[in-house]
Amino acid sequence: MIACGALGGHIREIAARRGWAIELHCLPSLLHNHPERIAPAAEQLARDLQGRGLRVALGYADCGSYGALDSLCERLGIRRLPGLHCYDVLAGPGRLRAMFEAEPGTYLLTDFLVRSFRRSVLAELGLEEYPELWPDYFGHYRRLVWLAQSRDAPLDAEAAAIAAMFGLPLTVIDTGTGGLERELELLVGPMPPPLEHLTGSSPPPTAPDGLVTRRHP
Repeated sequence: MIACGALGGHIREIAARRGWAIELHCLPSLLHNHPERIAPAAEQLARDLQGRGLRVALGYADCGSYGALDSLCERLGIRRLPGLHCYDVLAGPGRLRAMFEAEPGTYLLTDFLVRSFRRSVLAELGLEEYPELWPDYFGHYRRLVWLAQSRDAPLDAEAAAIAAMFGLPLTVIDTGTGGLERELELLVGPMPPPLEHLTGSSPPPTAPDGLVTRRHP
C-alpha cells in the first residue's frame, strides 16, 4: 500500500486492527503542496514494489493530480481510493458536495491537518514570516469545517486555535474512519501470501501484527 502520509496513521491503525499483513509505504504529505509530483513519486515506488512481486494499491484519491494517478493505475494495473480528495473518502462525496453547494467558501480540516497546520500550512506558505499575506490566501473563506476522525482535548484546542486564525466559527463533523476502512477493504481484497513467500526472502522486521511500515522522503 502506497499511501499519503496524511492517511498513513489511520491506515496503519486499521490494518493492525483488521490483521492485514501489508507493507505500508507513506509518501510525504507535503507533496500535496506540489500535487504534480505525487504520481511520479508513486509510480517509481509502485514499479519497485511490483518488481519484488508484490501486489500494489494506492492509498490516495485523485488528490489534485487531475487524472495523473488514474493514468498511473491504468498503466500498472493497480487501484486507488475513490474520490477527488481524502475528504470524499472520510466524509462521503455526497456530504461534501452538499457542503460546498451550501457554502463554496468552506475550508476543510482533518485530524492530520489540525495537528500539522502550523508546519504544513503556515510554515510552507511563509505566513509565519509574512502574516500580512493571510488575507490573500484565506480571506475568501466563510466557513471552517473539521472532519474529525478521533477527537481529544489537545486536538480540540488546536482546532479552536486554527478557527481563531481564520476568525471563523468551527463546525465539527465526527466522520471517524469507517469510510476509509470500507474503501481500504475493497482495495486490499483477499490477502496475498505472507511476504517471505512473495519475495523469496525474509521481509523486514514487522510489528507483532505483521504490519510493515516505511516512510519515504
